Amino acid sequence: MIKKVLLLCLFLGTYTWAQGLALEKRIGQMLMVGFHGTHASKESQICKDIETYNLGAVILFDYNPVDKTKPKNIASKEQLARLTQDLQACSSDGKLLIAVDQEGGKVQRLKRRYGFYGQFPKASDVTKMDQNSIKETYTKMSEELSSVGINYDLAPVVDLDINRKNHVIHGLGRSFGKDPEVVAAYASAFIDAMHSHGVLTSIKHFPGHGSSVGDTHKGFVDVTNLWQEVELEPYRLLKEKADTVMVAHVFNQKIDATYPASLSYKTITKLLRWKLGYHGVVITDDLQMGAISQKYGLKNTLRLAINAGDDILLIGNQLDPKKTVTTQTLVETISSLVQSGEVTEEHINRAYKRIQGLKKRL
Repeated sequence: MIKKVLLLCLFLGTYTWAQGLALEKRIGQMLMVGFHGTHASKESQICKDIETYNLGAVILFDYNPVDKTKPKNIASKEQLARLTQDLQACSSDGKLLIAVDQEGGKVQRLKRRYGFYGQFPKASDVTKMDQNSIKETYTKMSEELSSVGINYDLAPVVDLDINRKNHVIHGLGRSFGKDPEVVAAYASAFIDAMHSHGVLTSIKHFPGHGSSVGDTHKGFVDVTNLWQEVELEPYRLLKEKADTVMVAHVFNQKIDATYPASLSYKTITKLLRWKLGYHGVVITDDLQMGAISQKYGLKNTLRLAINAGDDILLIGNQLDPKKTVTTQTLVETISSLVQSGEVTEEHINRAYKRIQGLKKRL
């Protein structure tokens, strides 16, 4: 009985504590945004956003879609270390999530031309290596990320390599193979190596992108007739180990006949959380990808994503220079959804609590 009372007090204490923080600052924790700039002075917009809205996360890119002659966020080792240090100094808790996509192969933001190693192998080549070499490779990657203040790697990919016509996973060698147990074992080695230097991870792309043909960056991708239930297996196997799960924008009528995975309550809450038993942080793939932006407006996208059970909403401000969305717009839009009752404050508090739990791992 005493234990139950203590647990209730703890829950109410956490809830009251979250309630005590202004709504916009709880919403801010749910956002991961991309921005332009290789520095973050106190006067910079990104620093002001981190301070004003309690922004939870940023995502960094090397390629600048606005001016190809200039870097977006990454120019050199020294510059990147200084940038991440400045960004952390803007945050109230020093636990701003600073993310990149660093898988190896084609997908590595810390490139050789900026002074980084830049030659980490793609997943399909890692499978040809022995255990010691794999551990060494991924430990070296985590050490490099950590050395420049990156504390969140949006990797590893746990999609199964089950469709040879798939350009975005199979074509780029981003999968560890067809067997879910083998894939989970390699992903587990990746996660362990990242944790050895305090870097958080995200397994992706739930509920499976390996069977697809299209690319969600460019538009609507329907996997209904190609997707196989075995694609869920890596998530079941890694549910206790995964720091976060990234949800894809694929549409699968077998799971949800109305919405793509990233905006689907049936996919995120019913399937990932209830059926598979994953209770950690869920992050969306970039909500500005064509699969979403071509069909849903910003307000609808945010409403559906939050109600589906997503915790971190990723707005990369990378894919279309004409469609940059400010942190202020995001916070105000979500606040208005709460005021109108289209999103409950309970959803915000739940996400906030999960994100605080994740940050305790840093």
